Amino acid sequence: MTAPVSQTQPIAQVFCIANQKGGVGKTTTAINLAAGLATQGQRVLLVDLDPQGNATMGSGIDKSTLKGTLYQVLIREMTIAQARVRSEVGGYDVLPANRDLAGAEIDLVEMDERERQLKGAITEVADQYDFILIDCPPTLSLLTLNGLVAAHGVIIPMQCEYFALEGLSDLVNTIKRVHRNINDELQLIGLLRVMFDPRMTLQQQVSAQLESHFGDKVFKTVVPRNVRLAEAPSYGMPGVVYDRNARGAQAYIAFGIEMIERVKAMRSGV
Repeated sequence: MTAPVSQTQPIAQVFCIANQKGGVGKTTTAINLAAGLATQGQRVLLVDLDPQGNATMGSGIDKSTLKGTLYQVLIREMTIAQARVRSEVGGYDVLPANRDLAGAEIDLVEMDERERQLKGAITEVADQYDFILIDCPPTLSLLTLNGLVAAHGVIIPMQCEYFALEGLSDLVNTIKRVHRNINDELQLIGLLRVMFDPRMTLQQQVSAQLESHFGDKVFKTVVPRNVRLAEAPSYGMPGVVYDRNARGAQAYIAFGIEMIERVKAMRSGV
């Protein structure tokens, strides 16, 4: 029998998908992890914390028709329950974003507890989901800080390339600082190797370095470089839905299963 959940502990596990380096498959990971978890019967909310709104569009949601977005939630004009929309194609909910979100940086500066606005909003719906995934922008901004303060942990998608290791060090230090100063629940959940090409010796070497240094913080799942994953956003759907049999889609479904198992282990203290 599952132990009853304390009323002070939200049911949902809240994870940031973050990397301060752009073009590393961060949004692709957020969308496809959400869809992969949904295929396993999990209740998922995907929070689009990037003003570009790519996670919104990639979930099949038209940014031009939105009645509310994350921007209105952060400035307390709406709740998540009012602003969220359903990704029918992906099988999960989305707290969408568009260019308005860029203005939140300015508006938040004037607010008390400005770095905790997203955390407060998520608390109101946390019992309605199993996973809340936050797709962060590729900069350490006040928006990203809101994501890190709201989260239990960070998932870092990264390519196995030399320069990626330098950026990784910066991000890990950021996580440590936020853990120490603002959010003592925040931890590094794991590193996901993406766009992986096993034919390249350098990628194999960097992958081995990651496993040696980070141990079980490196997810077992490896996402290969895959054309079908790259095509999917132009059709407004996750790769997991666009071509479920593609190698990339199968990898993200496996990653969803691995995440479910990792959360079970975290909750049981293993």
